[in-house]
Amino acid sequence: MNDENGVRFLLIPLNNFNMLPFGGFLDKLRFSADEADNSQQRYCSWKILSHTKGLVVSSSGIPINVDLEPSEVQLANFDYVVFFGSRTAIESQQQAACYRSFIRTVAAKRIPIVSIDNACFTLAELGLLDRHQVVVHWRHHSEFKATYPKVVVKDEQLYHFDRKLISCTGGSAAIDLAVAILQNHVGQTRAEKGLADMLVDENRSMQHRLKSSEQGLYRNRHMDRAVSLMQENLEQTITVEQVASLIGISRRQLDRLFQQKLGVSARHYWQELRLQHVYWRLTHSGHDLAQLADEVGVRDTSYLCKIFKKRFGMTPGQCRRDPI
Repeated sequence: MNDENGVRFLLIPLNNFNMLPFGGFLDKLRFSADEADNSQQRYCSWKILSHTKGLVVSSSGIPINVDLEPSEVQLANFDYVVFFGSRTAIESQQQAACYRSFIRTVAAKRIPIVSIDNACFTLAELGLLDRHQVVVHWRHHSEFKATYPKVVVKDEQLYHFDRKLISCTGGSAAIDLAVAILQNHVGQTRAEKGLADMLVDENRSMQHRLKSSEQGLYRNRHMDRAVSLMQENLEQTITVEQVASLIGISRRQLDRLFQQKLGVSARHYWQELRLQHVYWRLTHSGHDLAQLADEVGVRDTSYLCKIFKKRFGMTPGQCRRDPI
C-alpha cells in the first residue's frame, strides 16, 4: 500500500450506470479515507475514469463529469480498477469494446479488477471471466449463465473474491464489498468507519442472505425461501423436490403452501416465473429464442413457443414485434 495516498482505486462508471452502488462504494471510501469527516484522501484515494472525457449519465439521469481517460492513466498508481455496470446487461456488453485494450493492459499488469452490478457482462464479453467464479445480481442469473457457460456463477452471495477478479451483485452490497477490500489494507476499524453515518446497521459478510427476499409478500419463511430459490434458478438446475429439501419440508408440504397462498402448485408457479422472464427478455433484448429457452431450462424451442402462446395468447415472435 502506498503510504502517501493509502490504497488507491480507479473507478469506472459505465454509461447509464446505477447510482446506488457507485455512490455507496465511493462514500465508504470517503469515510475511511481520513481521521475525521473531512473527505481528505489519506488512507485511501480514488480517481474516476471513462473511455472518453465528459459527462457520464447515470440510469437516474444524474450526470457526473469525468476528466480522465485511459491514455492519461499511469496504472502503476492504482491498486484496484473498479467497473460499475450499466442498468441493463446489453448496455454493459455493448461497452466492452470501448475498454478492450485498457482492460487487457490492466489484466496483464495483474491489477485486481472489480466488477460491480452488470459490469460482469462487460468483463465476460471480453473473455476475462472464463473459468472464474463470479456473483451476479439474481435477476440476471439465467441470462448470464446461458450467455457465458464458461463462467461459474456463485449463488446467494453478495460479493466474491477469485484471484485478481472480484465481483459484487450491486446495490447496497457495494458498501459491504468496499469494507471487505479496505479491511485488508487499513484494518477493520478504519474499514468500518462511517457506517453509522451512512445509516448502515452492520457490515454484511459475502454469505449474507437477504432478509428482504425471504420475508417478502407471503410472510411465511418456507414460502419466501422457496420463491427466492426459484428466482435464482430459473434454468431449473434443481428440482421442486430439491427446493423442498433445501428449506426443510416435503414436496407435498411445499405444494400445500403454494396452493394455500396462490392457488397453484409450486411447479406451476415456477413455470410462471420462467415465462415472465422470457417475456421480459423478448421485449428487452435481441437474443434468439434458443438462448432464451436455455435461460429457463427448456431445450425444445417449439415446446417453449407452445406454453408461451398458451400463457400470453401470442407467439414469442409476435410478442417481440408487438408486446402487450
